[in-house]
Amino acid sequence: MPGDTDFSASTMLAIYRKAALIRRNDERVIKEMMSGKLQTPYYSSRGQEIIPAALSLHLNDGDTLCTIYRGTHDMLAKGFPLKPLWAELAGRVTGSCKGKGGTMHLTHPESGCMVTTGIVGSSMPVATGLGWAAKLDGKGHVAVANFGDGAANIGAFHESLNMAALWKLPVIFVCQNNRYAEHTSFANSTLIERISDRAASYGMAGKTVDGNDPEAMYKAAQEAVERARSGRGPTLLEALTFRFNGHLIGDSSPYIPKEEMEAALAVDPVPALRARLLTDGAVDDAALTSIERAIDDDIEEAVMAAYAADYPGVSELKRDVYAHELA
Repeated sequence: MPGDTDFSASTMLAIYRKAALIRRNDERVIKEMMSGKLQTPYYSSRGQEIIPAALSLHLNDGDTLCTIYRGTHDMLAKGFPLKPLWAELAGRVTGSCKGKGGTMHLTHPESGCMVTTGIVGSSMPVATGLGWAAKLDGKGHVAVANFGDGAANIGAFHESLNMAALWKLPVIFVCQNNRYAEHTSFANSTLIERISDRAASYGMAGKTVDGNDPEAMYKAAQEAVERARSGRGPTLLEALTFRFNGHLIGDSSPYIPKEEMEAALAVDPVPALRARLLTDGAVDDAALTSIERAIDDDIEEAVMAAYAADYPGVSELKRDVYAHELA
């Protein structure tokens, strides 16, 4: 449920817990891939952890979320359990999609994690439909669509925002603008300086925020969620951030100027938040270390459980494809 109106020490710590989980899980996935134990497509979210960590504090299980293939961090922040997530990454039958979907098709409706999509921008029309369902349901739930800056230039973006605004749907469109769409810079693909400026053309609210600033992100998300819950319609929330590990694992990002990458790494938001917690006296190093060790233990347990599980049988090839299973 929504957190405090003010940005308290407990709120900041709650954001750090989620951000640390995202960061440490990301590091473990990459470690397992590099060791040859895990074979899966994977798109690292390192650098973008604060956005979903702050936003998720305003959401509950009844709220729904759709994201893209670089969206494991969104799912974890929303509450996607580690064990079915890791089993899915490892292609095991205990995975959230029985090991058949991988990172591009994560889903856990029990926690409101509806779908991770492999098609650029397709989170938006799905979330718009979920927003329409939420409005009809009348229980005050909201839908969230996460996407990147590259997806803001496709047709689904404009169609979804127009419909959501027209019908005043409770949808929050979160553009995680990491400044690079695959290998193309934002400057080389979009003339406007702020994607949020497009909101005005649909008659809906729009805002650009520093997505790496936990307080700014928390308050902007709170405003957008409250607007949606109160029936005042959708918000286009552009969260500025950066991508540290390339478009996918193995991409060294040679197209990103070295000085630009160094400047971003120098203000890495996760260690910056950790340092702020210590400086503000909200918590001591021992407490943070304990939190981090507990996270590592949970990840280890999920990894081991995944590797111990069976692969899906041949019969699964024909399941979840058609409404009626073929003979």
